[in-house]
Amino acid sequence: LLDLVALGTVADVVPLDYNNRILVDQGLRRIRAGKCCPGISALLAVGKRQQGRVVASDLGFAVGPRLNAAGRLDDMSLGIECLLTDDDQQAHEFAGQLNALNSNRREIEDQMREQAMVDLNRLHLDASTMPYGLCMFDDTWHQGVIGILAARIKEQFHRPVIAFAKAGDGDIKGSARSIPGFHIRDALDAVAACNPELIQKFGGHAMAAGLSLAQENLEAFQQAFDEEVRRHLAEDDLRGVIHSDGMLDEQDLGLDLAEQLREAGPWGQGFPEPVFDGEFEVISQRIVGEKHLKMMVRPLGGSVTLDAIAFNVVGSAAEQFGEDELGEVSLAYRLDVNEFRGIRSAQLMVEHINVLESEACDVV
Repeated sequence: LLDLVALGTVADVVPLDYNNRILVDQGLRRIRAGKCCPGISALLAVGKRQQGRVVASDLGFAVGPRLNAAGRLDDMSLGIECLLTDDDQQAHEFAGQLNALNSNRREIEDQMREQAMVDLNRLHLDASTMPYGLCMFDDTWHQGVIGILAARIKEQFHRPVIAFAKAGDGDIKGSARSIPGFHIRDALDAVAACNPELIQKFGGHAMAAGLSLAQENLEAFQQAFDEEVRRHLAEDDLRGVIHSDGMLDEQDLGLDLAEQLREAGPWGQGFPEPVFDGEFEVISQRIVGEKHLKMMVRPLGGSVTLDAIAFNVVGSAAEQFGEDELGEVSLAYRLDVNEFRGIRSAQLMVEHINVLESEACDVV
């Protein structure tokens, strides 16, 4: 059962302590060797991951979201059946249905995110006027996707976020995501203690929580939540900080080190993959998949060129460049391996991008 242990540990973002790293590593070895349930193999296939080279992040970004899509949009039993079946053909059929649900989930998420940004832009908020604790609601939002939406907005604005959707009978359901240093479940407990009739129910942990309240109480809750956040966080806490392992010499920006880092995993919660930083010239850029920024970069003063990709940046970092204007940037990145048509090469997986002289985020 180590294949399922590895999947559950990574997909549920369980800390990779000493014992869990051993369990995940052994599970990944069995998956690579084809000694896993047909459902995992099928989900890796529809996620376009090579089973023989699978790493922990493939479970977190390819397998987990497709299983979760069933519970978010339909019936979680579909994902369970996919993992339980011993029949390869049936597993591929289940995986195909889960893949379709995940595509639908992405479309819903994109629409909700666009609406959220329209709502925020309409308020003309800047860093000085935006609430410390951000609560958003739209009566068209899907209950099953508000958690992902809250996470995306939190990543962009680096502050606690709660996204609400209609729950019926005049109630709304919220999904909260927090930032380091602010315990979101304890915050809801404090709000409830000071306002006994405001929240109907809540639960969660430090970084994520859920709650329900009457729609008519939303405005009062927004104010109470923002006040609670301000009790614990200062303005400096709302600046994103990326912890870097330092700069790499140009001769290290190659396939050899990328392969070593990939094989040194499993990386994950509590045992993060190394992140490096450096300054680069952007030689070319283009948008792929409608929201990802694909670049060809070269270290300032260097001669090596590398592929780099920054996911989900359209509407933020991508707009720091003019449509045709190239520039010099500071990147925080992971060094990974890209395989295209059988050719493997080093690629920068960009965690954060700043146009030089920008102060959007500190890298330390």
